[in-house]
Amino acid sequence: MTRMVNCVKLAQEAEGLKVPPYPGKLGKKIYENISAEAWQIWQKHQTMLINEYRLSPANQKDRKMLEEEMEKFLFEKDAAPPPDFVPPTT
Repeated sequence: MTRMVNCVKLAQEAEGLKVPPYPGKLGKKIYENISAEAWQIWQKHQTMLINEYRLSPANQKDRKMLEEEMEKFLFEKDAAPPPDFVPPTT
């Protein structure tokens, strides 16, 4: 049976994640409050941040920045793309 959550990002009930996607308290908070769909949206946003800011997940400072952006993106309303970001045209 599919686990449902009241997704705070999408403001609706949706299919939850199968496992916590991140370690610690933040991972538990995400698991309990974020849908699988919202997590996929975050992953695309994270990829854009890594590319635009030229971040390295191996770098502790970069990981901290990504964690802060993840919390803003998933639980707050003030997450935004980098100032110089230009979305790709299709």
